[in-house]
Amino acid sequence: MMKNQAVRLNRRRMKLRRSTDDKVFYAISYAVVILLTLLVLYPLIYILSCSFSSANAVSTGQVVFWPVDPSLEGYKRVFDNARVWIGYRNTILYTVLGTFINVSITLICAYPLARKTLPHRGFFTFLFTFTMLFGGGMIPSYLVMRDLRLLNSVWVMVLPGALGVSQMIVTRTFFNSTIPDDLLQATQIDGCSDFRFFFEFVLPLSKAVIAVIAMQYAIGHWNSYFSAFIYLSDSNKYPLQIFLREILVMNQIDVSDIVDPESAIAMQGMADLLKYSLIVVATVPILCVYPFIQKYFVKGVMIGSLKG
Repeated sequence: MMKNQAVRLNRRRMKLRRSTDDKVFYAISYAVVILLTLLVLYPLIYILSCSFSSANAVSTGQVVFWPVDPSLEGYKRVFDNARVWIGYRNTILYTVLGTFINVSITLICAYPLARKTLPHRGFFTFLFTFTMLFGGGMIPSYLVMRDLRLLNSVWVMVLPGALGVSQMIVTRTFFNSTIPDDLLQATQIDGCSDFRFFFEFVLPLSKAVIAVIAMQYAIGHWNSYFSAFIYLSDSNKYPLQIFLREILVMNQIDVSDIVDPESAIAMQGMADLLKYSLIVVATVPILCVYPFIQKYFVKGVMIGSLKG
């Protein structure tokens, strides 16, 4: 009896120690996570607060966490420019059309490479991988676009780079690890063709990876501006990023050219306010898309990275 009681006491002590250790561990973990979350969120909150503050509050550094002297002056200055709306229209067009083309070509390319029965599959994979290491450069690319008569058109913004090799490899790996060969063989016994299997079985089972690559492609198109610098000459086809850059450049001032210090401070404050407003205008629309695909995003990234 005494031995049993001693054993029970030892077990209770062990449970208490484990419970105390678990509480300490969870407390430290929560504190670290909260700290890291604040470090990530604070710059975003600061930019958002500055964009809704007055120019004087921004220039004098009064904004710390919440907006000071709440104002929509920065957004009014941005949206009063008609070219911003043209830029939004063009960017949405390039993003939607380009993402559709990217995803379609990526899926069509990744599925055959995921089939083990594809002849010379390793050779084709090598060709795709080779393009990740070597490129022609800016001038040869411009000459190719010129010879293809794509300059100053919508297609020059969506066709170059229509296939992302890294996204294709992730998608191919997803197909290898998710779509079993037995499923293909079973459907073939019932007379299912490869096209029907791809559209009725592969695509519905690949929502996670489709969401991942679509988000990556969409962000790339939304933030793209260098291609427009090189290939576009018609301002009516410029994306949003080009117009926002022009607005920011036009509002930059040289304080040495201004005699009145108060005017210089006011103009500098407006330039700073526009800077934060432009960041919000260019970032928020694409951020609003993420919550709708969040449940697929993590799953697609993890599954697509299991095997090489």
